[in-house]
Amino acid sequence: MKKKNLVSFLLFLTVIISHAINSKKNTDKAGVVYGKVLDANLKQPLPYVNIIIKNEQGKILTGGITTDDGSFKIEKIKEGHIIINIQYIGYKTVNKTLLIGKNNYDIDLGNIFLEEATEGLEEVTIVAEVSTIQQKVDRKVITIGKDLAATGSASELMIGIPSVSIDQQTGDISLRGNQNVRVMVDGKLSNIPTAQLLKQIPSTAIKSIELITNPSAKYNPEGMSGIINIVLHKNTMVGFNGNISVGLTHEKEAKFNSFLGLNYRNRKFNFYGNYSNNISKNRKKWQILRPENNSEQFFKFLDKGQSHLYKIGVDYYLNDKNTISIFTTQNTSNNSAFGKIDAFFYNDDSYNQKQLFTSVNNNYSSQYNFDYKLDFDKEGHNIEFEADYNIFEDEAPTDFKFLLGTNEDYHDFNFTDMESITLNLDYINPLSETTKLELGLQARLLNSDIAYISTGQTLNNEGVLRPTPRTNFDYTRDIYSAYATYSKTFDEWNCQIGLRAENVKEDAIALSSEAESSQRFQNDYFELYPSAFLSYSPSEKNAYQLSYSRRVDRPGISQVNPIKEWSTPLISSYGNINLEPQFTNSIEANYTRTLNNRKGTITGGVFYRLITNDISRALFIDRSDVNSGRIILTHDNFDDYSAYGVELSSNYRPFKCWNINSSFDLYSQTQKGIAESLTAPVETATINDIETNVDEVDNVTWNLRMYNNFSLNKTVSLTAFGFYRGKNRSIQFETKPMFFVNLGARVAFAQGKGMFSFNYNDIFNTMEFAFNGTKPFVQNGAFNWESNTWNVSLSYRFGSGKYKAKSRRVRDKNIESEGGGFM
Repeated sequence: MKKKNLVSFLLFLTVIISHAINSKKNTDKAGVVYGKVLDANLKQPLPYVNIIIKNEQGKILTGGITTDDGSFKIEKIKEGHIIINIQYIGYKTVNKTLLIGKNNYDIDLGNIFLEEATEGLEEVTIVAEVSTIQQKVDRKVITIGKDLAATGSASELMIGIPSVSIDQQTGDISLRGNQNVRVMVDGKLSNIPTAQLLKQIPSTAIKSIELITNPSAKYNPEGMSGIINIVLHKNTMVGFNGNISVGLTHEKEAKFNSFLGLNYRNRKFNFYGNYSNNISKNRKKWQILRPENNSEQFFKFLDKGQSHLYKIGVDYYLNDKNTISIFTTQNTSNNSAFGKIDAFFYNDDSYNQKQLFTSVNNNYSSQYNFDYKLDFDKEGHNIEFEADYNIFEDEAPTDFKFLLGTNEDYHDFNFTDMESITLNLDYINPLSETTKLELGLQARLLNSDIAYISTGQTLNNEGVLRPTPRTNFDYTRDIYSAYATYSKTFDEWNCQIGLRAENVKEDAIALSSEAESSQRFQNDYFELYPSAFLSYSPSEKNAYQLSYSRRVDRPGISQVNPIKEWSTPLISSYGNINLEPQFTNSIEANYTRTLNNRKGTITGGVFYRLITNDISRALFIDRSDVNSGRIILTHDNFDDYSAYGVELSSNYRPFKCWNINSSFDLYSQTQKGIAESLTAPVETATINDIETNVDEVDNVTWNLRMYNNFSLNKTVSLTAFGFYRGKNRSIQFETKPMFFVNLGARVAFAQGKGMFSFNYNDIFNTMEFAFNGTKPFVQNGAFNWESNTWNVSLSYRFGSGKYKAKSRRVRDKNIESEGGGFM
């Protein structure tokens, strides 16, 4: 089966390479125009300037935007007279007329100086009215238009992003069906738990989502499925400016979020501050039936939470070549949950249990960041040093009260203290107009200390009740790395190769009040992570990409922590202190086609992964009480396996007032895990009746998304979003298919500065996580949450400043926060 998949993948590569060669033969000779845009007074580069290419009749042919150093290069321009339209908010528009033809195919416009507009703002082409999907050499970029921006929080917005899934029970995020993914905000990792962070970021603050499925050696190599980078809107305006947004969502309980961003900038300083919050209540419920002992469990939860995120910072422009930036973020989160769990054993009600639990989770995190950048005389030649210090503190006491059954009430305490230091030194040298060398060093130092105390009692392996031991888990991980990448552009080809070297030292120890149960794990390893990228654009309508990278999934704190993570009457979850990293070799290919009359694009891609030392779930029967039917969940390492997938996405505008964004993805992977079972009835079974098997499941799942945006006029538009998820198999469950439909409307006001939106989600109330399972026991059930919700939101931009150039570098697509950023 694996050989067949590999052969199919190689055949696909052969077809697209043959297509690329044939496309090259049929390409007419075309021109290229390049140059650099600067502020006429400051003589500083202007990023994000619109460069629009029109024919003599004024029809738009192509275009682009300037990079952070103000430069632009537009290729594949057809022969003939053209008009180059250079537009930027707050500046006078510049028009240049040129002829693309014989002996004049390569045109250097040199430096283009834009002057400030003194009487109002000149008309600028509006982009991202609706969301777009663009396939670049190393990432897929989803620009968030006004249709997606009105969805609420980042967590809700992610549901509509191709290849991305959100677990509605835990809030965990997946990319290409895998939760081994790193989430960044403006190119930075956050110490705030991902699920919590996504709920705090309003969708109106997001400029784009970058899916970096095969990251280069410049990036940290963690995450099998890659990186999701959330790029927030930046403020480049001189003077005082800001934006505010508020949103309310409701079904059974209210959920509120808001955001305020303020920015003041002059020629030497850029001061900024942000505040966002999320205040919510959520009701959830589970139902699980186990036929083998005719039992049924009912779970009801009410979660309450509020979190507040603050950021303040300053950028100091010493001169044209030196920039210092400092910022800090502070986050507080207070959450509580009340739950009721009923377990009914219909054959023998003496096993019945009723449990109430109340948990509190209060955490605090802070981040302090310093950045210094030095520009050399040569354009794009610079060195940058960054230091980042993070603190995370968490307290999570939980009370368990039993109204029915033989268990006694008890209280659990979990305390977590975590700190990390990251030091970066990055160097960029453009060796020529077509080649670039990047070098870097990094040190990442992490320490986590978790304490667990319980007032309860547990059965040991001999079936004797003893006080639950107190446990302290101390985990230290130091990573030292160096990387180098080299890129070159020639004609229609662009290539990049890179190598990252890392040395990792781990030391984990769990000290228990019972000396015999103390555990220790140490690991010291050196690994190399190569990467390679190749892109080919033979014409304006065709683009091809091929990439390879090696990555690692280091076990998370919860996966190695041997302290009990959570518990119900029949399930308990623990980490495995001896868990080792898994490694992934990934190759993928993509093809992008621009449709006729520029009505949209279609992108298709395939990927293949080979995973070694696989980390998967292991399900064990609780040996301390075999007849109770209790299950122990943990993780373990397994043999190698492979995975592959196919993805299709498109933007299409059938009419001027109607825009469609759609995507389809299909993934196949082999999952392995330990799932024990009993060879005798659970009521009479003993330890000798436990059978342990390593199960293997071949899983194929697919998802379909479609966004429709209808513009009624310049201020009013309607949206309709449909989602379908096929069935999904894992070692424990087979998940049933699910679909839902969302509807929305938005109204712009105050000359586009403000927007009011209304959304009605899951209008048919069909969202449900329903499943069947066979290991370790036959069971079926469903999980439901508040999905049939309505949402209203209001956002407004204010201020009267003029746009100016930004001085601080945006790190080679690993974008750092500028004024007005979030993290």
